[in-house]
Amino acid sequence: MGDGGRPRISRRSLLIAGAAGLATTGVVSGSLPWLDLVTSGAAPDPVVHTDRVYSAARGQDVDVVTILPAQLPTKNLPMCVLLHGLHGSARHAAPTGLPTALTRGVAHGTLPPFGFIAVDGGNNYWHENRVGDNAMAMLLDEVPRWLRARGLGDATGTPFACAGVSMGGFGALLYARRREEMRAPLSAVAAISPGLLMSWREMSTRRAFKSTQEWASLDPLRNVEKLGHVPVGVWCGTEDHFIEGTRKFIRLASPEVGYTGPGGHGDGFYRRIVPDVLGFLGRHVPSANRKT
Repeated sequence: MGDGGRPRISRRSLLIAGAAGLATTGVVSGSLPWLDLVTSGAAPDPVVHTDRVYSAARGQDVDVVTILPAQLPTKNLPMCVLLHGLHGSARHAAPTGLPTALTRGVAHGTLPPFGFIAVDGGNNYWHENRVGDNAMAMLLDEVPRWLRARGLGDATGTPFACAGVSMGGFGALLYARRREEMRAPLSAVAAISPGLLMSWREMSTRRAFKSTQEWASLDPLRNVEKLGHVPVGVWCGTEDHFIEGTRKFIRLASPEVGYTGPGGHGDGFYRRIVPDVLGFLGRHVPSANRKT
């Protein structure tokens, strides 16, 4: 592998087309008011790049997937880390429709330009459960280098935001906490159906924490104050297994967006709330990167 985490094997460019009709939402806690995102006429396809690189923090090769709006200069494009769920991967981290909704929103001026980066994080709830496999260190130390090598992110390659689904929602909140502790707070964090459980008996079946004490020390539900003042968005279906934990988090954290609505733990719910998630993140893109 070359310096800066450049691809070790090969680089593939994928063009992914998503749903034809999408909408964005406002950011009002507990509701989902729809606004038009897509206007009539053709829109460009999103551009997705997949690289295979070596992660020293994880001790293995990982996929690095970037999702960028098409037909835009990508130099120092603001980037949001996108974290996958349990048994997931970087290639499948994005909910259905997210790449296309992002590209169309940017093309039609309803979203400021930004992109996503997803990486393989394993199944350890984005922390070092097994010595030598530290997904959080990868996010904090290696992802900025990988972004900088590609001319993405700010001048240091640092992402402005983080989003995640299920286990990735737990990880996104934990990452936001770590960035706050580093005195490099995120501009926003978005958690979709976050894996917030109410009992150690259930969490222990995931084999992601060595003990109830370790889980308690990392659980966003019991460390809400450690998020600092980062704007938070949370979305969860009312038939989702994680709804009880999500509702408790919303009560404790008073997030900027706290949406619960019909749906379960799956892509049917995720793709419906994609426009709202993008709208929330777009509101918090650093002002220097907004069109004037």
